Amino acid sequence: MVIHGPKLYPKQFEAIFAPERYACIEASTKAGKTFGCLIWQLHQVLSHVGHRNHVWCAPVYVQARVAYDRAKQMLPVQTYTKNDGDLTLTFPNQAKWFFRSAERPDSLYSDDYWSAVLDEASRMREESWHAIRSTITKTRGQCRLIGNVKGRKNFFYMMSRKAQGGEPDYSYSMLTAWDAVEGGVLARQEIHDAQRDLPDQVFKELYLCQPADNATNPFGLDAIRRCLGSVAGGKPFVYGIDLAKSHDWTVIIGLGRDGNVCYYDRFQKPWQDTIKEIERLKGAPALIDSTGVGDPIVESVQRTNKIHAEGFKFTSGSKQQIMEGLAVAIQRERIRYPEEVARELELFEYEYSRMGVKYSAPPGAHDDCVCALALAVEMARRMGGLGVDRPRRATPQAPKPNRMNRLKTFR
Repeated sequence: MVIHGPKLYPKQFEAIFAPERYACIEASTKAGKTFGCLIWQLHQVLSHVGHRNHVWCAPVYVQARVAYDRAKQMLPVQTYTKNDGDLTLTFPNQAKWFFRSAERPDSLYSDDYWSAVLDEASRMREESWHAIRSTITKTRGQCRLIGNVKGRKNFFYMMSRKAQGGEPDYSYSMLTAWDAVEGGVLARQEIHDAQRDLPDQVFKELYLCQPADNATNPFGLDAIRRCLGSVAGGKPFVYGIDLAKSHDWTVIIGLGRDGNVCYYDRFQKPWQDTIKEIERLKGAPALIDSTGVGDPIVESVQRTNKIHAEGFKFTSGSKQQIMEGLAVAIQRERIRYPEEVARELELFEYEYSRMGVKYSAPPGAHDDCVCALALAVEMARRMGGLGVDRPRRATPQAPKPNRMNRLKTFR
């Protein structure tokens, strides 16, 4: 049986038919992500003979039904047996193609699947991804996660950043409205009309794949992007070193006198190998995270006397101080850093609690690069470089209670 399907435009094909097991694709509305993934999964369905199941998952039943109907329209009726009640297609090679809703994640724990597509993943709960991921464990099936950009606080956005950062066996692609125009999928005038009719931030998310600004980011997303650079050459003036904790990474960042990151390394190694990496640096003082297990590491480095090292213990108060110093350095454009560091800076958040301001990465994300950069900036401040003094207040303070509230609390 030979089925001739429509061609995909080059960038669409490269994104969806990537060789990696997982592909995260952030795409403009109507850029062809759903249609392209239907073709990709149909290829998975028909490529093997035997009882192999495949699943298409959408946020709600209506969306799953739309994809199911589109799949039927792509195929001659004699090539499949349909079950409209169960949204299932069965093929002569004994493969089954299921279309499921993610409204109840527990219902997705089912048979083993040989391929999976999460359509509009940015609008799903993370539990749905957990369920689908478990179903492709035994088969080592491939998976495609696709969707519009919808803010920054969803698992799809976080996974896309991991994929963009070079996570093994992951690929990342972005398909904007202009890519779709270039590929002949959308009309240029239609995009201009949408830009005129929609609020700016809505247009940027839906058509340009640019997430809305995060009001809880302490550095400012525009400021982060203004400081974007590359790992420059030259000799480091100071180092900042954040040590790995369990699943985290050790990150070493060296800043030149001009504020450019001129040394960057990120790795996971045994402690003895980590100590050797630090001792190789030489020539410039280092501020090293000495919290918990980091304390004996710093002492070991200091004993060898191969590099001038100082320890820095992270507490809620000390972390707030150096993060505020980093915020000032970024907002005044005193430093430059590579894309990998910028991505972590964009995800970083602060929130108020009864104990003060808490700085951290959201669940599932890392802040090792942020901490290493903040340590480097703090060491530069101690050495009189970069022209950045520690601010008294660089982030907005929690609102103080008015007089009546204080009286109520007292009573």
